[in-house]
Amino acid sequence: MKVCDLTQFYSPFSGGVKRYLEEKRKYAIANGHQHLLIIPGDETSCVETEDSRTYSIKSPLVSRTSRYRALLHLGAVQQLLERERPDVIESSDPYQLAWKAISSGCALRIPVVGFYHSNFPEAYLRTTSKFLGETATEIVMEMARAYVRALYNHFSATFVPSAALGQVLGQWGVENVILAELGIDTDIFRPGKDGNATRTRLEIPTNRFLLLYVGRLAHEKNVKTLFDAFEILNRENAGCFHLLVVGDGPLRDQLRELSRGTKAVSWLRYISAQDELAAVYRAADLFVHPSVQETFGLVALEAQASGTPVVGIRGSYMDRIILSDQTHWAEENSPDSLAAAILESKKLDLAQIGEAASQQVAKRYSWRRVFRQMFDIYGQLRAE
Repeated sequence: MKVCDLTQFYSPFSGGVKRYLEEKRKYAIANGHQHLLIIPGDETSCVETEDSRTYSIKSPLVSRTSRYRALLHLGAVQQLLERERPDVIESSDPYQLAWKAISSGCALRIPVVGFYHSNFPEAYLRTTSKFLGETATEIVMEMARAYVRALYNHFSATFVPSAALGQVLGQWGVENVILAELGIDTDIFRPGKDGNATRTRLEIPTNRFLLLYVGRLAHEKNVKTLFDAFEILNRENAGCFHLLVVGDGPLRDQLRELSRGTKAVSWLRYISAQDELAAVYRAADLFVHPSVQETFGLVALEAQASGTPVVGIRGSYMDRIILSDQTHWAEENSPDSLAAAILESKKLDLAQIGEAASQQVAKRYSWRRVFRQMFDIYGQLRAE
């Protein structure tokens, strides 16, 4: 089977969607399939192996931090699909590229599926409420729901990473939702004894309680709440905590402001190698995930697989993948509440909690299971 993925959420510094596509490619090749990937790039090019091709289409930058680009040359996408004639097309994009995938699939009689990776109406539009006001925000939200309903009902199927998110789409009128929880490579993300060596390499004191955040530095990730919470912790517990941030984004200036005048904050813009990222997870005492709009929370799963417990703010779609007690988590989205949750977590037997969570992740989440189900669905759609 030849499967083609289309997405704009792919750059040298992108995270979850890129990881998902890389793992899908590995699975496809290992199981005798061909995999195509069409993405925006700084130049038009093709990188080819025996069973895979990555087509980059020259596209303008929309973010200098994440290096995301807007794929506007839709005619080039059409030409590639006509030339390749894949058996299935999947869109990981809710914008113009998704509509092009649908129209091309219809013209070529190829089934097209969508993956609803990010609940963008909630993640992006809700943040505008303080500028628009409640009534205007609700009007914009209803328009966004109508857009989602119109777009995703054109797909042959819509994958969602959580059952709760699938229920939300169902309430909005999307009729073709299929649960496809993500997974991890447990051969890479697993417990280990290299934590102190990693801290030494990163020049982080081994006697500090190390908090870790991995992800975009963006409003929708709620990282400002984390930064403010750490400022409280560092002020009231001088010399006790250290924060390591891995990621980049529009809020990097707030991170720089936090680190100004203290040696208790470290920043790595990006880690591309998964084994290096796993080592960083293992070096931390606690992974802090402040997002309240996360649709899955892949980094939280990776941290647990590596033996590092997670703390965050209760009430998001991510709750279901936290494989330990959450009673000590923050009850509200505020710096004080998150700081208190971190202090409570510090009192726990984190090594034991992390080991137990790691074992549960290894049993319940694997890319092999995810993609076996997905390719079975591809096969059914292809046969229709």
